[in-house]
Amino acid sequence: YAVMGSYMFFLIITCFPINFLTLYVTIEHKKLRTALNYILLNLAVADLFMVFGGFTTTVYTSMHGYFVFGRVGCNLEGYFATLGGEISLWSLVVLAVERWLVVCKPISNFRFTETHAIMGVAFTWIMANACAAPPLLGWSRYIPEGMQCSCGIDYYTRAEGFNNESFVIYMFIVHFSIPFMIISFCYGNLLCAVKAAAAAQQESETTQRAEREVTRMVVLMVFSYLVCWIPYASTAWYIFCNQGSDFGPVFMTIPAFFAKS
Repeated sequence: YAVMGSYMFFLIITCFPINFLTLYVTIEHKKLRTALNYILLNLAVADLFMVFGGFTTTVYTSMHGYFVFGRVGCNLEGYFATLGGEISLWSLVVLAVERWLVVCKPISNFRFTETHAIMGVAFTWIMANACAAPPLLGWSRYIPEGMQCSCGIDYYTRAEGFNNESFVIYMFIVHFSIPFMIISFCYGNLLCAVKAAAAAQQESETTQRAEREVTRMVVLMVFSYLVCWIPYASTAWYIFCNQGSDFGPVFMTIPAFFAKS
């Protein structure tokens, strides 16, 4: 519990200043209010949701050794933590699509405008709520998970009346597999486009440097997505498919930390 509380506290003191300053500086300086930065601001807002809705609660509950806020508190903590994580996830998807449209130009003369950015932000919130809200409305539910100090979606049980089976399948397909395929497709095509441009201009150091930077970005984005979400998704699916087996609390807690981080 001490390790978990310390880790959450570390995330608070690192995430809050960075994301708060991102919001403050962008609001104060009009030059920074570009279309692309709207998506980055959305990521900052999502991280703040995680800080206030998830991390702070977990720090407090880890001091007590169990979730002390009851059913309503569990629903709120589970909702805001899931919402923040899903907004971040779908913001990465929107960023990948934006880069693909701008660099690869599948639509000629496409220009990413403020309207597109607002639509992208709205899309991330719609998709995030499509994952975070159903457990509040009876499709699955939020329960204390792992070490019982934070709440998450119930993929542990097949409790009657909650349709956990269908919700877990829905989450795995819509909120893990599809985003991964979109991100991989967009950045894969982006990488191919940059490599083709570099091959056509082999003597240009600027083009070669751009290729290396894009390659690093692609690897980093896909790797970050996999590190954050594969442990959680695979553990959830494994537990779901092995109902009744004995799982330790740490086994169920660590993957959730990856997703929430």
